[in-house]
Amino acid sequence: MKNLSKKFYLKNIALSLLFCFSLFSANAQEHSSNFWQHVRFGGGIGLSFGDGFFSGTLAPSAIYQFNHQFSLGIGLNGTYNSRKDYYKSTILGGSVIGLYHPIQELQISTEFEELNVSRNWENNLNIKDENYWYPALFVGAGYRTRNVTVGIRYDVLYDEDKSIYADPWMPFVRVYF
Repeated sequence: MKNLSKKFYLKNIALSLLFCFSLFSANAQEHSSNFWQHVRFGGGIGLSFGDGFFSGTLAPSAIYQFNHQFSLGIGLNGTYNSRKDYYKSTILGGSVIGLYHPIQELQISTEFEELNVSRNWENNLNIKDENYWYPALFVGAGYRTRNVTVGIRYDVLYDEDKSIYADPWMPFVRVYF
């Protein structure tokens, strides 16, 4: 039953995203002369290392600002992790994000992320290597000042066994220029 429920949600998400992209495309064609004036670029860079551990992430993104309240965008994600004598992983994927500002200082967000996870375990551990797709659907809220937003988001599709994240609750910082 859990798989059917997840498939139902994923199908609805995919249809919703398709609808949003069609609106985005239609609006962009009508206003192609000033399209790029409404595009904002941002993203994230992550670097973490410690005793035999390394993690690096590059996650560029862009949003189209329809007006002062609504934005829709896409992002890419590339992450490499390694832990000496334990595993190496590569995570690649993309996301679609929607932002809503009911007031200037408050940002409400939804983000669908689809990641391909490839984990290669050291042979002496006798753990089978993994390669799978993992979806995440985040809903979040944050405080915005100018082009920076700080907040928290929650993954409603969180699966403790498959997620690359330790917890469904995650703080975030977004910057768009």
